[in-house]
Amino acid sequence: MANSNHADDPELEKHRQLQRLLHQAQGLETLRTAVVHPVDEPSLAGALEARDRDLIEPVLVGPEAKIRACAEECGLDLGDVEIITTEHSHEAAEHAVDLAARGHVSALMKGKLHTDELMRAVVTRRSGLRTERRMSHAWVMDVPTYPRPLLITDSALNIEPDLLAKADITRNAIELAQAMGVERPLVAILSATEEVNPQIRSTIDAAALCKMADRGQIRGGLLDGPLGFDNAISEEAVRTKGIRSDVAGRADILLAPDLESANMLGKQLHYLADAEAAGIVLGARVPIVLTSRADDLFSRAASCAIALLLAHYRASGRQP
Repeated sequence: MANSNHADDPELEKHRQLQRLLHQAQGLETLRTAVVHPVDEPSLAGALEARDRDLIEPVLVGPEAKIRACAEECGLDLGDVEIITTEHSHEAAEHAVDLAARGHVSALMKGKLHTDELMRAVVTRRSGLRTERRMSHAWVMDVPTYPRPLLITDSALNIEPDLLAKADITRNAIELAQAMGVERPLVAILSATEEVNPQIRSTIDAAALCKMADRGQIRGGLLDGPLGFDNAISEEAVRTKGIRSDVAGRADILLAPDLESANMLGKQLHYLADAEAAGIVLGARVPIVLTSRADDLFSRAASCAIALLLAHYRASGRQP
């Protein structure tokens, strides 16, 4: 139940799911985080906001003169934050990845540079951050009309994932959901239909993923699919269509068929349903906070909270 002092605050109520995750992260040891090329107000202010919420200990990696000029122009207090100077964004990405690989930081956070530029430094085999899993992106969506956080994956990294890639994307999302406190996440594997149709590859992949879960190849969650979006999130739609499923209508995770559909789904929820999103890259040795240029301070702080929860979950050794 909301604190009585904030019961009438519409913004707090609207973002109740991400607020809950921020509350979960309170009291955990802060995450030493390399912030890559934070030379504009959104990225620098977002990192400092997360610092002020005791979520991260930022290490700013980029051209020091530009960082300090941005802070002065925007009225931001750097305090005694550590700055590691580099000449440009490419060098910032490489240096931040090296810091993570050597254990000097425990997370990465994207600043003002393209996602491809950061991820190129992360995914190279010499980076030291790759694991046996495929890396993937997940949005944690706070949709005002949905009663729980909704994970959408993968909207940023894997363009047309095959079956094995989708299995890793699913494993990554399950781990994140469990780090957020969902003991057995419900995974809806999306398609345009609930029927397996050989002409629609996503339905075949969905059926195979469910059987992989039955055989213990994917652990920790309950999978069902193929499911249309309506039947993944609406219990009324499930009743109307007579679908028998423990996942349908109550999904915690939406596994989209490809990057385009996941990206459009997340942005539609944001712009049409007033949803707030926090973004993170999974499957690397450290959490990677992947912000968008359009993200506000609250969203950036929430992304850092999710990274903090994931890091502490992994440290506990409870991965699925």
